[in-house]
Amino acid sequence: MSASPVCGRTIATICARGGSKGLPGKNIRPFAGRPLIAHTISQALHCADIDGVYVSTDDAQIAQAARAAGAAVPFLRPAELATDEAGKLPVIEHLVSHLEREGIPIARIVDLQPTSPLRDSADISAALHLRPGAQLVASVTAAADNPYFNLVEEVGEGLVRLCKGQGSARRQDVPPVYALNGSIYVWDRAALAHAAVHGLWSVGVAPYVMPRWKSVDIDTLEDFDYVQWLFGRHAAPAGSRG
Repeated sequence: MSASPVCGRTIATICARGGSKGLPGKNIRPFAGRPLIAHTISQALHCADIDGVYVSTDDAQIAQAARAAGAAVPFLRPAELATDEAGKLPVIEHLVSHLEREGIPIARIVDLQPTSPLRDSADISAALHLRPGAQLVASVTAAADNPYFNLVEEVGEGLVRLCKGQGSARRQDVPPVYALNGSIYVWDRAALAHAAVHGLWSVGVAPYVMPRWKSVDIDTLEDFDYVQWLFGRHAAPAGSRG
């Protein structure tokens, strides 16, 4: 499938479920003086390419914090989309479809993970401008391990083998590989609708490469403490203050 022509708004979506098990309450946990989710909202609001910032949540406290930070929360997410098993793409599609029924024409969706506070507005803008005609631009970071060099898989009888290739003595001799960091996804509208049914890898994906220090995703208390340290070390990234 090809990307649809740009003939509508570019919006930011932020999906923040209330039932985190790794770090309860993480989306509104105080981070650098504000609820964690407020940093992502501020980054989106400071991006000139974005026409509106919308949060999908099932949690009233998250909704209150999001509205206080300047985002719109058009509803509380239905229970069937707030379970551990619910996929993220149907959640985004549900929010976008709701906005379209309200009369908002949407051409591109910038989905931002609220547990990735170290990105900044410049990253969002750069991802938006990287491949304007792409079905999806996804943020990545250089992977710490490489399937051509030191990632192995089981092959039976208690043995393992290299995942790809025949092995190399030097990391420099193998192709670079990247890990999705979850921070930024720039969706073409038609591609999102397709992927919500058929999966993310059913569309063409272009990478936006981010440094590792900006790519940490908060899932545990250890992650939270590490990101706080990185935030302080790098002097509060531009666009993270509102």
